[in-house]
Parts: sequence; structure tokens; C-alpha cells
Amino acid sequence: MTDNSPAKVLILATDGFEQSELFEPRKAILDDGAEVTIASIGLEAIQGMKHDVKGDTIEPDMVLGDVQPADYDMLVLPGGVANPDTLRMEADAIRIVQAFFADNKPVAAICHGPWLLAEADVLDGRKVTSWPSIRTDLRNAGAEVEDAEVVVDGNLITSRKPADIPAFNRAILTALEQRDS
Repeated sequence: MTDNSPAKVLILATDGFEQSELFEPRKAILDDGAEVTIASIGLEAIQGMKHDVKGDTIEPDMVLGDVQPADYDMLVLPGGVANPDTLRMEADAIRIVQAFFADNKPVAAICHGPWLLAEADVLDGRKVTSWPSIRTDLRNAGAEVEDAEVVVDGNLITSRKPADIPAFNRAILTALEQRDS
């Protein structure tokens, strides 16, 4: 039986997210007809970054503690340095990541986003890519790190940097299309 309801995608982010790594996948997902919810530490607007310069802000839809992972079909983790470094210290963010992996739902992380995956201890034996400076952390968490614009390993999608967003978005949309097949 096919579920004709729109896919529901959860994005975890806080201050310091890399602007393009949140806004561009969000736009691609919305354009594809899915629903997107942004969860953060609080409900105040969060600050995006364009590398090391402040970018646009966006208001989260809900706080991490209110997220019920069962309500969503996919999790997206944008990078930026401060964003995942802050979120990896939030127990609710780790709980959410672990729940998506426990249910074998798609998880997409780009740039520094995989830091959350390392903290959640879900990388052992998985193939991933990321921003170069966190690759040692990912290897230490048990991942097999590749240098490619996108790496898909089962339900896990990872990319390296903003220039990889087109490939990252294609992999996300492919995973959403497969949810009903």
C-alpha cells in the first residue's frame, strides 16, 4: 500500500549553520512537495553563516525536546562549524539521530553535520564523507571515510561541502522517492 501523503522531513539546526546547507536542501525538498520542519534548541531565530560571515536567519518550527522522530520520514543535518558542535552537546538532538537510525529512516548530513552522527555513535562500519577537518573524528567513530561529493550507504547520505549541494539534494530527493516503493 502506497502512502500518498507528502513526506515529512526534519532539519536540526541552531546558530552557526552554513546557510546554503540548510536553505538549498530545504528549498529542494519543499519544491518536491514534502513538508519541512526545523527543530532547534529554542524558538528564537537562528543565525546562518556564509562561511565566516553572518548570513540570513530562520525561525525554527519547534524545539528539540518536542520532536517525535516517528512523525518524520527523513532527517537532514546541515553543517557549519558551530551548528553541529553545539547540537552534539544536546541530549535531545542525539536522541533524535539515534531514533532515525533505529528505525532505518534516511539521514542526510553535509559538511560538519556528521559530527552529530559520531556523537550519536551510529557510524560504526558505515561509509561516509564530510568536511576534511572532521574525517579523523568520523574514522575514530568507526566510519569508513571516502572523499566524494556524495556517499550513500543504505539510509545514510553524506556530502563534503556547499559545492556538493546539487549531488546532496539529488540523493535526498531519491531517498524520498523510494520511501513508498
